[in-house]
Amino acid sequence: MTIYTAPVADISFLLRRVFGFDAIMASLPGYEEVNTELAVTIMEEAGKFATSVLEPLNRPGDEEGCTLENGVVTTPSGVAAAYLAFAEAGWCSLSGDPAYGGQGLPRVLQILLDEILSSANLSFGLFPGLTRGAAEAIGHHASAELKAAFLPKMISGEWTGAMALTESSAGTDLGLLSTRAVPNADGSFAITGTKIFISSGDQDFGGNIVHLVLARLPDAPKGVKGISLFLAPKFLVNADGSLGARNSMSVGALERKMGIHAQPTCLMNYDGATGWLVGQPGRGLNAMFTMMNAERLFVGIQGLGIAEAANQKAVAYAKERLQGGGSDGTPGPVAIIDHPDVRKMLLSGRAFAEGARALAIWTALQMDIADRHTDAAVRKEADLLVALMTPVVKAAFTDFGFETAVASQQVLGGHGYIREWGMEQYVRDARIAQIYEGTNGVQAMDLVGRKLALDGGTLTQRFFALIRAELDAALPTAGEGLVAPVAQALARLERVTQRLAGSGGGAELGAAATDYLRLFALVSFGWMWVRMAAAVPALDEATAVEVRKTALARFFVERMLPQTLGLEAALASGASSLMALDADAF
Repeated sequence: MTIYTAPVADISFLLRRVFGFDAIMASLPGYEEVNTELAVTIMEEAGKFATSVLEPLNRPGDEEGCTLENGVVTTPSGVAAAYLAFAEAGWCSLSGDPAYGGQGLPRVLQILLDEILSSANLSFGLFPGLTRGAAEAIGHHASAELKAAFLPKMISGEWTGAMALTESSAGTDLGLLSTRAVPNADGSFAITGTKIFISSGDQDFGGNIVHLVLARLPDAPKGVKGISLFLAPKFLVNADGSLGARNSMSVGALERKMGIHAQPTCLMNYDGATGWLVGQPGRGLNAMFTMMNAERLFVGIQGLGIAEAANQKAVAYAKERLQGGGSDGTPGPVAIIDHPDVRKMLLSGRAFAEGARALAIWTALQMDIADRHTDAAVRKEADLLVALMTPVVKAAFTDFGFETAVASQQVLGGHGYIREWGMEQYVRDARIAQIYEGTNGVQAMDLVGRKLALDGGTLTQRFFALIRAELDAALPTAGEGLVAPVAQALARLERVTQRLAGSGGGAELGAAATDYLRLFALVSFGWMWVRMAAAVPALDEATAVEVRKTALARFFVERMLPQTLGLEAALASGASSLMALDADAF
């Protein structure tokens, strides 16, 4: 199989021509010296590391898997050395807080790095991704003492992090969790309970592992308002910062999973483990959502990364595989990329990946604006837009990413089902992204049940107005043939949004949720494709990337965007047919 290549040329086009990256960075205090040239250089180096170090470990790591023996977790051969090299090269600290040793670079660069890692080795990327999320939660909510003790080594990558939420009787409904935290005389807490599905719960890289654990205080009420958040490290930390005694936690088992076999997903037992409160008592879910929302965006990028890698390899195979005659009557055998159905699968994956990358960059820019802009009103609006887009990025990117992995496997035919070609691993690895950090159905319910109501329900109106204004502005360069279909799809989305707002909630929102999120995503991708098409110069002056943009924009509008017609029709039918059949009749 061909070697994965980081999409640096596409990144350069998006930053330079589509988003005016340099001008945005110049307007944000602390980012004035960040520009496209720097970003592209960083991504080139990331691509080299991914291609030379991480991708060669992907299939062997999947086949070897992690092991647990006598309480000790061992990752597949080469993973520990690769992680230490990754941290030593400074990749873990890319967007970390400079106050604790981080490089403080924009979120845009972090998200692009996350995509490259996810393409090359999804299991590996979870180690720094979860550590970063834990560090962000600590940075936002922990005491100054906890920050000073843990953040420098987490941001450097010397120590890793994990989030411990789920229990066997409490999956998505965290209000049912039963892990307890009892106060100790010294101000710490003794944490007792069992958590399942804990990614990066243990490893063999050395250093410490910082667990953020949701638990209940003895007097906590039932439900989510009784949950608090605690920091419990694998090793206690001495006053001088060195590692001390082993904490009272252990790995009870490694989960036997469909994919991400090189990632140690642990059942964790906390047996009176020493931990410290993060944030306020009873406000643990609020503190944990800092990490969870960051991870939801990260998981969406995982879907994009898998799609990019799978599509690249399917394209390379389709150019080499000879079979059948040409669709124009050319006698065979011809490369299967000449067959229209194969082209449809490849173009669908490519149109998703490049549209999603553009939307990811736009969302990350809003995060940077929310963090750094000098105008408080602009910061607030950007923060609201990120909140609106978080469930869309998580769910749509992972849904379309999995679909792209399956279609790419289909391009390879029988070879796609055979392990040595690597495609079946992409399908297995991609599947978890639709499930963890809140299933995609939960994300869709978050969108229709919470996010549409943000700012008194006016946020979506402003968002739709922004898209319409940009479509109008793009008309002279992108052309009526691209702009009009996206504007019509936007009108469909607005009509459905208005109906949902007046539906009264309940079953009607639940019945609409996943279809609505897909409709929302398709319109957002269409908006990005118009922006990209408008940024392409005259074709006789265009680069290969830019020529491809024009063709892909047309493909997306003509072959993928029409899904919005069917989605609007399905949404108009409401909940009645879904709820008509009695449960006993299933």
